[in-house]
Amino acid sequence: MTEKKCAPPSPTFPPLSRRSLLRASAIGPALLMSGSLDAAPRAAFTHSVASGDPEQRSVTLWTRYVSPDAAAVWLQVEVAEDEQFERIVFRSSALSSPDRDFCVHTRPEKLKPGTYYYYRFRAANGDLSPTGRTRTLPEGPLERFRIGVFSCANATSGWFNAYAHAAARDDIDLLVHLGDYIYESKLSRSDALEGMAELRGIEPAHEVVSLSDYRKRYASYRADPALQELHRRFPAIVMWDDHETVNNSWTNGAANHDPASEGRWTDRMAAGVQAFYEWLPMREKPYSEYQLGDLATLFRLETRLTGRTEQLDLKEAINDHGEDIAAAAMSFRDGPLNDPTRSMMGAGQEQWLAESLATSTASGTKWQILAQQVIMGRSRMPEDFEAFFGPGDRPSNRKLAEMERAARLAAIGVPIHMDRWEGYPAARRRLLQASQNAEADLVVLSGDSHNAWAFNLDHDDRPVGVELAVQGVSSLGMDKRYHGDPATIAKRFVDANPDLVWCDTSQRGYMVLDIEADRIVNEWLFIPSRFARTAEVSATHRMQVTRGSRRLSFSE
Repeated sequence: MTEKKCAPPSPTFPPLSRRSLLRASAIGPALLMSGSLDAAPRAAFTHSVASGDPEQRSVTLWTRYVSPDAAAVWLQVEVAEDEQFERIVFRSSALSSPDRDFCVHTRPEKLKPGTYYYYRFRAANGDLSPTGRTRTLPEGPLERFRIGVFSCANATSGWFNAYAHAAARDDIDLLVHLGDYIYESKLSRSDALEGMAELRGIEPAHEVVSLSDYRKRYASYRADPALQELHRRFPAIVMWDDHETVNNSWTNGAANHDPASEGRWTDRMAAGVQAFYEWLPMREKPYSEYQLGDLATLFRLETRLTGRTEQLDLKEAINDHGEDIAAAAMSFRDGPLNDPTRSMMGAGQEQWLAESLATSTASGTKWQILAQQVIMGRSRMPEDFEAFFGPGDRPSNRKLAEMERAARLAAIGVPIHMDRWEGYPAARRRLLQASQNAEADLVVLSGDSHNAWAFNLDHDDRPVGVELAVQGVSSLGMDKRYHGDPATIAKRFVDANPDLVWCDTSQRGYMVLDIEADRIVNEWLFIPSRFARTAEVSATHRMQVTRGSRRLSFSE
C-alpha cells in the first residue's frame, strides 16, 4: 500500500467562485472543532440542496423547505449557467408539502450535455436556499470521467470524514452511493461510540420501523455538514441496500424483521422506500442506466427488494445432517445453493441488463460498469485463520469452531456469505454469461462489506471482468471481529482466494474511479473516521484494468 499525505487534487473542472469556496472551506473547521452538528440555528431551508439522477439534458434538483406554519407552499426554482444567475436557463415552481416530509423535487429538461449549472430555490417570503452546483452527463466522444464511490455510512460508528474530503475536491464529475446511506438499527448497537449519536443529533433512538421513524433518521443523517456540502457541489446517483429498510432484506422479508413486534413487512418496506425517494434526488425507478459519453454505460442495479429470493440458512442446512458435515455441505452445494430459480434481481431486471449490456457494446461504448450493492467475487475462509487474532485476544471455542467449519466448507466449495452473489451462484452465472455474450469490458462496483476488495471475475474459466469493492465511509468492517495484524489478515485472504487480487480489512474512506478509453484506474482513499473529524488521508491504494484484458493490475 502506498503511504502519502493528502495532496490537493488537480482542479481539472470549473471550480466554484472564491466566495463559494470560502463558504465551503468552513466545513473543515466545523468538522474538526464544532460540537453538535445540529447546533446552528435552522433556516426554513433545513437541509441545503442536492442534485442527482443526471442525464444528458436533465437532472433532479432537491431541497427541503418547512414554512413557519408547516403548510404546503410553492417554491420558485432557478437554474443558471453562472453562479451569479445572470444567464438563467430554467424557471419553474415546485411544491413543499407535509405529504412528502417537505422534501422538494424538480427536474429541469432541455439542458445542455456535459455542462455545469447552478441552481437555487426561493420562497414567496424571500427565503433563499444555498446555491447548488450540478452537471449533466456528457454526450459523444469523451476523454475522461471521474466518479467518487461511497457506501456504508453508520453515523454512530464514526464521522463522515470521507464525505468531507470528497466535498473539497474539484476533479469529480459524479457521485455514486452504493447503499447503506442510513442505518435503521437502534443507536445503542454494539459498534456505536458512546455519546456519538447524541453529539450528532441522530434520531430516533430505537430501531426505525414506521415512515415517521425513517424520515427522522434521514433528517438527522442529512444534518451532517459534510454530507450536505457533498450533495451541494456534485450530482449523485444513489441506490438502497439493506439498511435503508432493514438488515439482510429480501423481496418478502428480512432477517432482522419480526412481524409479531414490527408489523407487516410490506408496510415497513414501503415506508423505507418512500423515505428514500423523499430524501434523495432520485426518480422513482428501482434500476436504470446512464450513458457517460462514448466511454462507459453505468448500470444502477437493484438487488434487494424487487426480485431477491430469501437468503439460505447455511447453519440450519448443515445442522440438519448431524455430524457428517462433508456430506451435508455437498448436498447443500448441489441442491438448494445452486437452485436455478433463486434470483438476486428477478427475471425482468436480468433480461433488461443482458439486453442493455449487448446494446452498450454494439454502440461502441468502451466500458460497461455495474453499480450495485453486494460483492460478486468469491471469498473463502482461509485455513490459517488463527492469525486473525492478536496477542491476548483468544476467541471463544465456539467462534473457533465456526471458523474451522467455514474453512472446511470452503474446501468443498461452499461460500461464507449467503447474502452476497456467491449465495446465489446460478444468478451470478447468468449475469456473467450475459456480460460474456455481450463481449463487455465489465467493471463491477460493490459496497456492503465495509472493507476494500479487488477481484478478478471469471466465467467458464475465461476472464469476464473485474470487481472493485469500496470500504465503508464510517461503518466498521472485519476489524470489528478480528483484531490481528491487518496486513496478515489481508494476505491470508488473498492467498486463500484465487479471484482476490488485493484487500484491506481495517480502514474507512471512499474510492475514485478514473475512466479513460484504454484503462480504468481506481484509487482507494483511506481516511480515519472512528474518533476524530479529519480530512487527512492516511493511505491510498491504486489498481487498474486495461481495456480488453478484463484483469486487474497494480497501478502507481
